[in-house]
Amino acid sequence: MQTSSERIFTTHVGSLPRPDALAELLLKKEKGEDFSIQELEDQTRIAVSEIVRKQSEIGVDIVSDGEMSKIAYSTYAKDRLTGFEGDSERRINLDLVPYPNFREKMARMTGNQPMRRPKCVAPVQVKDREPLIKDLANFKSALTGVDVIEAFITSSSPGVASMFMPNAYYNTHEDYVEALGDALREEYESIVSAGFLLQIDCPDLAMAFHTAFQGITKKQFLERARFHIDVLNEALRNVPEDSVRMHICWGNYEGPHDHDIPVKEILPIVLDAKPQAIAFEASNPRHSHEWVDWKEAKLPDNKILIPGVLDSTSNFIEHPELIAQRIETFTNIVGHERVIAGSDCGFGTFAGYGKMDPDIVFAKLEALSQGAAIATDRLKY
Repeated sequence: MQTSSERIFTTHVGSLPRPDALAELLLKKEKGEDFSIQELEDQTRIAVSEIVRKQSEIGVDIVSDGEMSKIAYSTYAKDRLTGFEGDSERRINLDLVPYPNFREKMARMTGNQPMRRPKCVAPVQVKDREPLIKDLANFKSALTGVDVIEAFITSSSPGVASMFMPNAYYNTHEDYVEALGDALREEYESIVSAGFLLQIDCPDLAMAFHTAFQGITKKQFLERARFHIDVLNEALRNVPEDSVRMHICWGNYEGPHDHDIPVKEILPIVLDAKPQAIAFEASNPRHSHEWVDWKEAKLPDNKILIPGVLDSTSNFIEHPELIAQRIETFTNIVGHERVIAGSDCGFGTFAGYGKMDPDIVFAKLEALSQGAAIATDRLKY
């Protein structure tokens, strides 16, 4: 994982808006409707090429494939692993329960989440390696001749897979998560072996407290989060720590977020995870104050911070000066060599869903590059 003593690198959390034609095909596949497999593959390959080129043009240093091939970061594994069928009930996030009018207004704006949340009804094992093989090939081809520093591919953590695809087969939650870890290990290792950075998505360590795992005590939740890290570390046993980054968040949606567990409660657990870099929310109004907790934490000397200096739920384009100030907040904590500027979360978390305008997303990322340049200039004085 590259950092620099000369300037601040930029990145984001992974997902980016998919072209309408590709999103439509992904949705047809998800709903079991007729679609052309060849057309989906062609559209995916083109979209990956375009999204990589776009990131490079606007100055993103560490780029992703935009998750173009995936219906959602949290449930794509159902198509690659055995054991999943049907759908499951959505629980209302605890912070949204008191506000039914708000929920209705947001549903009119964003639509309903398109992806299924199947249950685990049989043993979890690797079923189909082809989707990952195609992802790696498409990304590698798209990077040819493109000027970027590094490239990363996202992958679900065992814990986040368990919170979006509930267990109806294994005797315990722990047995289920261990099975997911065993099955996902091959994907983790394949991504790194192909020469990419691996990003593990871990909203289960924060968001799950007020969403999928609501109803358990804070103590029970922290014990569960600790177990998820133990399983993740085991699944990463053959992957070098400097090839992995992890992302934690409290849910990529506009809402009250007044039931979010504070970062200081989960930081000791997060810091025990193997990935060298940690991407986290630092811009939205519920968590922007928590830079103090990062400052007061005993951060290992090898850890790299990827604070979100862009809000991923707002169509405001952050001023580059504000972005620079947010970057400097964290360079003052760990030094500029250990900070990469990122986003709070993804900009295309679910295909065909959300209120983020694609053109504004790229304008925000361009502002990110401009803000990083301002912060870099100040380092010289």
